[in-house]
Amino acid sequence: MPSPARRLMASISSTLSLKHGLSLRPTHQQSASLIRTSSAPGIGFRSFRRSFVAASSSAFSNENREFVIVGGGNAAGYAARTFVEHGMADGKLCMVTKEPHAPYERPALTKAYLFPLDKKPARLPGFHTCVGSGGERQTPDWYKEKGIEMIYQDPVASIDIEKQTVTTNSGKLLKYGALIVATGCTASRFPEKIGENLPGVHYIRDVGDADSLISSLEKAKKVVVVGGGYIGMEVAAAAVGWKLDTTIVFPENHLLQRLFTPSLAQRYEQFYQENGVKFLKGASIKNLEAGSDGRVSGVKLEDGSTLEADTVVIGIGGKPAVSSFESVGLNSSVGGIEVDGLFRTKVPGIFAIGDVAAFPLKMYNRIARVEHVDHARRSAQHCVKSLLTAHTDTYDYLPYFYSRVFEYEGSSRKIWWQFFGDNVGETVEVGNFDPKIATFWIDSGKLKGVLLESGSPEVNDLTFLPRHSSLLMMSFTSIL
Repeated sequence: MPSPARRLMASISSTLSLKHGLSLRPTHQQSASLIRTSSAPGIGFRSFRRSFVAASSSAFSNENREFVIVGGGNAAGYAARTFVEHGMADGKLCMVTKEPHAPYERPALTKAYLFPLDKKPARLPGFHTCVGSGGERQTPDWYKEKGIEMIYQDPVASIDIEKQTVTTNSGKLLKYGALIVATGCTASRFPEKIGENLPGVHYIRDVGDADSLISSLEKAKKVVVVGGGYIGMEVAAAAVGWKLDTTIVFPENHLLQRLFTPSLAQRYEQFYQENGVKFLKGASIKNLEAGSDGRVSGVKLEDGSTLEADTVVIGIGGKPAVSSFESVGLNSSVGGIEVDGLFRTKVPGIFAIGDVAAFPLKMYNRIARVEHVDHARRSAQHCVKSLLTAHTDTYDYLPYFYSRVFEYEGSSRKIWWQFFGDNVGETVEVGNFDPKIATFWIDSGKLKGVLLESGSPEVNDLTFLPRHSSLLMMSFTSIL
């Protein structure tokens, strides 16, 4: 039997009407003719013929040289799975990563990983990729069984495009036939001179970072979270579970200003406040102060006031980790490595996926870089499928973001919002946050984006379907 979501999708007509005569139509023609030689604006992408490298030379540190993935995050894990699905991993694929762990579902680090110890926190190997999308748990043994060569704790430091080699920090020379860059992002950091390296100051990008934060939370009394975006909201929600005095500080006027409308932000802010979280909006930080023991003791603001804190978490965004790959071709406007709709860079045989890929966002006709697990998964699958098969459809992505917080035992309510599309145009809000609410973004009579809180099972089912058309967004009007 088809799922409710699939039945719903099948029944949607090409045009729906809202109040006031607004017409919701697809923003692009799905049936457009696509060819493999299509390219992103401004790049002359050349055709790529895979170079299969003999594995006999002792000059190289990797035995598997046909395909090399640089990076060990979500995108790398899903790329590895796709190689396995096509029978092209065993003895052919090598992954090199700075992580000591096999790829894992990184969103867990600011969600269930931070749950109090008595509330069933997530721990490895429980959230290795690809469990986040209902797939197999790819433990280190899985990679061994599939014949994938893994090089841990040794990030790539440089690349020689002409020789088709990369060199790691430890000096290992790795040969590749095709190279996939999946290095993700690094945390944006405070300058060292204002105290960013004090004990008790934390960033979260990997398991080691999260473990360090948990050690602080076990002893903490006052937590200050710097940043009102995804990381700030998720870490603050976790701190509530630890029953800690928690304050979020940010320079904007409201939470998640890049996405939330003021009205929507007010709903979430009120819920956080009801759970004991304090907000300091429009505030700029001068420096972090140290106590007599050398640990952070406070956050000094530009207005001269100081917030007491024994634990500070900084969540002010990230930067694409591309310093070793500048010669491959970076995008100056959105950052990252510029690719076409098949994730090919301007250098034949080199691809980029996930957070580092500056790709053509087809339905909105612009170059974009998306830092979210959904894109990491889908870009990896699309890239590898294109590399290994005659697949020539360019990546047709509907942006999707979500956050899940307050999901630990004893929480008064669980929060799970999902956003699809683009937040441009006028907004229409439906619902009163008890628990559901929806915000629609409408521009020139077309639905451009929708944010849903506490969606129905039909909505949740939609999140796992292919999303290559604005038709998906239209379906939400029927299931709220």
